[in-house]
Amino acid sequence: MTWLDKMNNAINYIENNLDGDIDYDILSQKACCSKYNFQRMFSFIADITLSEYIRRRRLTLASIELQNGSNVLDVALKYGYNSPTSFARAFYSLHGIQPNEAKKVGAKLKLYPRISFKITIKGVSEMNYRIEEIESFKLVGITAPISTVNEGNYIAISQMWEDCSTTNDFSNLAKLADEPNLYGVCFNYRKDEFDYMIAVKSNKKDIGSYNQLVIPSGKYVKFEVRGKMPNAQHETWKRIFTEWFPNTNYKERLNAPEIEWYSIGNQQSDDYLSEIWIPID
Repeated sequence: MTWLDKMNNAINYIENNLDGDIDYDILSQKACCSKYNFQRMFSFIADITLSEYIRRRRLTLASIELQNGSNVLDVALKYGYNSPTSFARAFYSLHGIQPNEAKKVGAKLKLYPRISFKITIKGVSEMNYRIEEIESFKLVGITAPISTVNEGNYIAISQMWEDCSTTNDFSNLAKLADEPNLYGVCFNYRKDEFDYMIAVKSNKKDIGSYNQLVIPSGKYVKFEVRGKMPNAQHETWKRIFTEWFPNTNYKERLNAPEIEWYSIGNQQSDDYLSEIWIPID
């Protein structure tokens, strides 16, 4: 099964369950990637978050059913709203009219169609990458649980980095480091959250209140990223999922740590160097 087939199977699952529960674990399994990366991959490819896509599709189908004469309360409950009031609020925010008005002839509504994934020919810009078998190494740093509910992970991770920049953590970690580079790691995936770590490579035994993480040995693809942060990394992540994976036979190794490597330097420089490491099979 190709990458394209897997992504479209995930969309089929969403469409078949718009009137019920959508399990993000099942979605990520169908796409053969972590739940966090499926959410990130979806937003990069579709230019909309996964939760917002689901919301718009449900309200689109709801509007069609209302036009066909269905009862407002029945439609609200069918698409996951606990009351007509919450449904009316969501419906108005998308369509600009109340649900009862949608029943009228000539009512103006918005249609958000189902998406599908296709390969487009790009190739105008090279991607620099290498595949390596890395040996196990130790990281020391700050760890926090990150929720994936409603894409809260994007805000939480950015906030972690912001908090570190306003405390003594970066300077304290530098004293423990075996090398000057910083790492951002996603690991320990669970149903609605995962752990994220801002860290340095270190074999120190006395690490104070910081956490330690052992990165196991395994095969990784490492992508070179050049440019201002965070846009350069965001653009590379997007190209990884829209260009690299669809055109190779590799797949992401599930439940293994995903790593971002940061060099020391001016992150707002056009030539700033960082890397994205993805575990693969």
